[in-house]
Amino acid sequence: MQNSPQDYCSMERANTSLARTKSEQLAETLEAAFKSPMNSDGVSEGGSGGTLSGKSSKRLTTAASPGRTTSGGNKNIHIRKSRSAQMKFELDDVNSGAALSRASSASLGFSFSFTGFNMPPDEIADSMTFSDDDIPEDLEAGMRKQKFQTEPSLPIYLKFRDLTYKVIIKGLTSTEEKDILNGISGSVDPGEVLALMGPSGSGKTTLLNLLGGRLNQPTVGGSITYNDGPYSKFLKSRIGFVTQDDILFPHLTVKETLTYAALLRLPQTLTKQQKQKRAMDVIHELGLERCQDTVIGGSFVRGVSGGERKRVCIGNEIIINPSILFLDEPTSGLDSTTALKTVQLLQDMAEGGKTVVTTIHQPSSRLFHKFDKLILLGKGSLLYFGKSSEAMLYFSSIGCNPLIAMNPAEFLLDLANGNINDVSVPSELEDKVQIGNSDAGKRNGKPSPAVVHEYLVEAYETRVAVKEKKKLMVPIPLDEEVKAKVSSLKRQWGASWWQQYNILFCRGIKERRHDYFSWLRITQVLSTAIILGLLWWNSDPNSLKGLQDQAGLLFFIAVFWGFFPVFTAIFTFPQERAMLSKERAADMYRLSAYFLARTTSDLPLDLVLPVLFLLVVYFMAGLRMSAAPFFLTMLTVFLCIIAAQGLGLAIGATLMDLKRATTLASVTVMTFMLAGGYFVKRVPVFVSWIRYMSFNYHTYNLLLKVQYKHMTPVLNGMRIDSGLTEVSALVAMVFGYRLLAYISLRRMKLCAQ
Repeated sequence: MQNSPQDYCSMERANTSLARTKSEQLAETLEAAFKSPMNSDGVSEGGSGGTLSGKSSKRLTTAASPGRTTSGGNKNIHIRKSRSAQMKFELDDVNSGAALSRASSASLGFSFSFTGFNMPPDEIADSMTFSDDDIPEDLEAGMRKQKFQTEPSLPIYLKFRDLTYKVIIKGLTSTEEKDILNGISGSVDPGEVLALMGPSGSGKTTLLNLLGGRLNQPTVGGSITYNDGPYSKFLKSRIGFVTQDDILFPHLTVKETLTYAALLRLPQTLTKQQKQKRAMDVIHELGLERCQDTVIGGSFVRGVSGGERKRVCIGNEIIINPSILFLDEPTSGLDSTTALKTVQLLQDMAEGGKTVVTTIHQPSSRLFHKFDKLILLGKGSLLYFGKSSEAMLYFSSIGCNPLIAMNPAEFLLDLANGNINDVSVPSELEDKVQIGNSDAGKRNGKPSPAVVHEYLVEAYETRVAVKEKKKLMVPIPLDEEVKAKVSSLKRQWGASWWQQYNILFCRGIKERRHDYFSWLRITQVLSTAIILGLLWWNSDPNSLKGLQDQAGLLFFIAVFWGFFPVFTAIFTFPQERAMLSKERAADMYRLSAYFLARTTSDLPLDLVLPVLFLLVVYFMAGLRMSAAPFFLTMLTVFLCIIAAQGLGLAIGATLMDLKRATTLASVTVMTFMLAGGYFVKRVPVFVSWIRYMSFNYHTYNLLLKVQYKHMTPVLNGMRIDSGLTEVSALVAMVFGYRLLAYISLRRMKLCAQ
């Protein structure tokens, strides 16, 4: 039996009425939550503290409609039946659930034909045949999980007006200014996802860095406001920033990475157990349970997949429950399914009252329709700002229509590049080229990319820009007390200085233990020790020749354990510069806590191999067989290692370039070795000061005094004394070189430090 048209109409009216009732109830609930008193964090006790976007309300209304949920617990069966009915255009009476599903689909405004179906352009974003909620499985993370649950946070309204940014290019004879951004204006509210689109080199990442407070240079123009206030240090604890590159420690597991982030970034009011629980909650919400004990991996270390690594980067930022989240191309390098899941996660976060801004390079059509607002950039200029669902209508209004069916994102990127091969040429643009009578303005019979770009910029300025700038003048619906919180100049640290030191110390040991105890390094040290032991096997210091031979061995020990730590420590700060910049920009820890933890966490690892080395060399070479000389020799080598390591840290932190740092270290170590007192006994007066700066010189003298103090008061013209002078010089180098390294790090131009 077939259903009559009157039945369909009545069911459609019932669905519409019920959906409207749900929407009104949701709106009243959100309004009551928004008007509820604020707690100590400036968060509404009744909800997210801010109104959601119109699109968010529509999503929630659609989810509440009876067309999405059918009784009897047979949702998937009903969905399959409704899809079969839509594809075959059958009107058989399957069951009441299927009929209700068909009626709901009909109420969305689909018009079916034999060649497919058409949809009005203004309903593309708000009406979809199937929701992503109907997808039963996630191919990468296993079975699909429930929607991402977000906690209420301080609402932040982001506005920016007439943003400009220039870079100064210095040449050999002159300097040149290059415009990166030209007069960019826009806004994004809590509950919305703003996408920054444009071809490569259009200024997307620069704009994102400006909005996230990562660029603060005198060449920046325009204004950026957060809740109608300027950027402040308080915002660092409210902003999450996911960089395009996945900057993570390769030897830490997923669980360890998120746990350390929670311990460093979450407020001090939470206990250690609560922070660890928060890290586990994020792991479950992001679907990372399966790989939580797998190392992140890197170029030479196998680890998690690209999608899982990207989710870990997002988890590092959302673990603090940020009010505003910036992401730089979060879908780059991901397959379509993983990219869809990532964008769906951002959409769910926005629906929880957060502000989300992301750059996107070339999204699929499904991803494109998930964004609430869109900014299209071309050569640093604004080509469009507004609702993403209205972008195609706008470009159609200025005469730019796709001649073939294509992804809206591809169409917009073609326009931003000035490519109109598959796009209708606006009559105004044709007239403009013909009036100019310029062959340079045409290419293959069509306007050149430069002419197209000029036309699009002019069209936006004359038709849309003024209206959008007026909207930026409207005050935001927040109390002055909430606005004042954003303007606070006080930083909020997630842990005390001592806690930061302990956390970073443990993290440093876990991350670098694999490098220090690699078989390559152990083999290098032990093989060198065995070769030395064989060459100086049971040497006799009682004869003059034997004494000179042992002095050569002691000098080699001083050189080897001065050379080895320098070239290991050089790589410390240049290799961790990206991680240091990222974490310092987010105010995860104080620089002093990081520096001390980084330098002291290396000591236990640095002192293991010298012990093995001396255990082999000392007894094979037949050095002074007594406990006191053995341990004094070991302490002398330790002191030399720490001093040499300080020199390597200072060179690396000062130059921050591995090639230049290696070159400078080679020259310095060679100079210190030559001035070490073994090759040249009488150094000219005008360069004699070099030997007193050489840790090789002081280490060599100390080793001689330890081994031969009982034999002779003078050796090679050097008086054998207690060695206090040499110890004092090495201790001064230990602290002096490290102080220089710390000052260099303080002066380094970190982002938003």
